[in-house]
Amino acid sequence: MSSSHDPTKQNAIDMTNARAATSIEVADVRKFLNGGPLLWDRRKKIVTILSNDPVFDKSLRAFHSRQEQFLRGEAISNRLYELQELHKWSQEDMTIALSVMDEPLPIASHNITFKPVLELQASTELRSKYAAMTASKGILGCYLQTELGHGSNLSCLETTATYLPQTQEFELHSPTLTSTKWWSGALGKTATHGIIQAKLILPGEKDMGPHLFFVQLRSLETHETLPGRTLGDVGQPDTLCGWASTDNGFARFDHVRIPKENMLSKFAGVSDAGEYVTPPHAKMSFSGLIYFRSLMVTNAGWLIAKAATVSIRYATVRRQGEIGPDGLERQIITYPSVHVRIIPLLARAFVYLELGRALTRRVDELTRDLSVGDTTQLAELHHMVSGLKVLVSTTGIQDLETARRSMGGHGYSAFAGLGKLYADFLPAATYEGENSILEQQVVRAALKTFRSLSTPRPASLSGTSSYLCLIRDKALVPPKATADTWAKPEAAISLLEWRASLLVQEMANTTTTPDPSITQRVSRAITEAFVAARVGELIAALDSAFKPRAVAVVRKVYLLYLLTTLESALVDLLSLGLIIATVETATHNPTRGLRLAVARLCKELLPEAIGLSDAFGFSDWELDSALGVYDGRVYEALWAKAQQEPLNRTDVTEAYEVSIKPLLLRGQKIAGAKL
Repeated sequence: MSSSHDPTKQNAIDMTNARAATSIEVADVRKFLNGGPLLWDRRKKIVTILSNDPVFDKSLRAFHSRQEQFLRGEAISNRLYELQELHKWSQEDMTIALSVMDEPLPIASHNITFKPVLELQASTELRSKYAAMTASKGILGCYLQTELGHGSNLSCLETTATYLPQTQEFELHSPTLTSTKWWSGALGKTATHGIIQAKLILPGEKDMGPHLFFVQLRSLETHETLPGRTLGDVGQPDTLCGWASTDNGFARFDHVRIPKENMLSKFAGVSDAGEYVTPPHAKMSFSGLIYFRSLMVTNAGWLIAKAATVSIRYATVRRQGEIGPDGLERQIITYPSVHVRIIPLLARAFVYLELGRALTRRVDELTRDLSVGDTTQLAELHHMVSGLKVLVSTTGIQDLETARRSMGGHGYSAFAGLGKLYADFLPAATYEGENSILEQQVVRAALKTFRSLSTPRPASLSGTSSYLCLIRDKALVPPKATADTWAKPEAAISLLEWRASLLVQEMANTTTTPDPSITQRVSRAITEAFVAARVGELIAALDSAFKPRAVAVVRKVYLLYLLTTLESALVDLLSLGLIIATVETATHNPTRGLRLAVARLCKELLPEAIGLSDAFGFSDWELDSALGVYDGRVYEALWAKAQQEPLNRTDVTEAYEVSIKPLLLRGQKIAGAKL
């Protein structure tokens, strides 16, 4: 290597060359990933406004205390709605503005859990009283479900709402320490009102299970806690200090009276005399959770997209190790051990973004149906989003960490931009339904449908259960994977659907002696079969979405998603005999062909990686990553970040006189040394 070589200048050269190598029209793919040209243009304009507003400045964010991060979150929330009024943003514009925020905000609880549930499940009277204030943020809400002693097991929640017919009121009460509501976002210091899950107790001590109630928490004049409530922030016990900008809180109620109308009674209610009014569907109260879980799919897609963009850009300009043909150390993205880890992230981001949009449309349809009492889609969507929530939270957490590790030591720095995303996304495996509990719900639904196939009136097979048609039709025979399988999306989809159907059948036949991991594996298989079928639909629609050059590239992206999904399912595929060794398999390793196909696709997509990641459309402000800067000048960006460290404001630290000097003097005295 030449002694005059400057790696800093080479960074920009390598990034420029990588962009020149892509064959796709990045602008076309960008518009597709962002939901069309109009939505992309609106996002770009909104990001420009936000990134130039000092309230949204991120340059010193890494150095903030928890208190400063919380105050920043509140300032951002307020400024967003000031800007909405100033620029006359529509609700869709606000959705875009909120979606590009890369830190959990207190206002999110109001928008995602409080407002939708109130709109969908409150009576006409309650909605008319609070709808305008809720929409304008004249009141701020939160959702109180999880308790100190119980989370996913709603039937065992301890908080009670006892109906008092003589006064037409409900009395909210926290009878034990473990009944304290815990973890609720915006409850700690922000919310004025809440929707609370409490056990409905009717006259005669009749326990009707958990129901939803509307309760005021703080004064609208002074923001002080109202009598009978004990409210506060749970502190910052979050793993890796995530969610620091949101006031996750606790609440206890001491015989707090609320009017009868404050029960969310559009579907389930109580008569004046105390008789229970049965809802049209047992899972009506889950509609709010369905909405939030559906949003997690798109959210995971954008998070993985960020991880892919940062890690691919850094791997493109980081040179280390062997000397390449140009006489310089090789770009680390050229090493198979690197690109086979980070190129698949592109594929999952592409799939989850499109899947999330389709799911949002389905949930919007459900909301319209429920508003007129139609519950036809409720159970199907509940099981669908439960499985998807588990899948995207699990893979999102893994992908964020994979991207961070791929960047070596610099990836550990807060300046890399992925550590904070990881810390904030990590609890996604737990909130809005703990994953292991949701897996059980997905499997129970599948077994119920499977067992109905042998009855005179079998359940219809659609959506998440369509794969079971493979079992219902006795003439169908499971395929055996061959060398040609890995080039055909339809063959990969078929394998994933057969895996799901055979696993459900196996579980149904072994209920008395189940293996310990069967629930997790069946749930994942069902969900991945559903997603695979949707990927097949995306591939079929590519010709109408892109120009021919992009069609070939994006088809490979989708095929890579399918093959890496198969690779993660090899234990099942081998166990079920869907992949077997053949005489043509020289190594007698039936999985080698799949792994080689994955490696080949990653290598073929390598020249397209920068173009595909650019297509997500992230600005440097959105990524907030020294390692993911658009121009590739990562070392200059890291240097600039380090200069902002508060410890560097003085040459000699204030700790010198207090701690370092005494330590040095004591050591020198003990050693008897004079320097």
